[in-house]
Amino acid sequence: MSAIIHKQQPLSHEESLKGAAFLAKSLSDGNRVRILLLISGGRKSVSAIVEELALSQPLVSHHLKELKRSLMVKVEREGPFVYYELADSRILDVIRSLSEIATDFLNSRKTF
Repeated sequence: MSAIIHKQQPLSHEESLKGAAFLAKSLSDGNRVRILLLISGGRKSVSAIVEELALSQPLVSHHLKELKRSLMVKVEREGPFVYYELADSRILDVIRSLSEIATDFLNSRKTF
């Protein structure tokens, strides 16, 4: 039996921009960024994230759902526990770049 190989078509410029906007929107919440930074050190359970970030379990679950939807986290179930980890380390580069730009903008502002 021969395997069928599907080649993915490259995204159009418009599709690529929509994807970038979607990811940026997913990063627009400080708690999501905090979660991403926390799990960048290794996979964590929901309860560990709740404890380490001092956030409520429903809030953490909501943000993890959004991060999963945006494909920024990988999910692994082991028995009754669900673990989350960073899907791609390049996300950290994006966060660092945004942080540097934000700092530069804030340092150069003269008025609000």
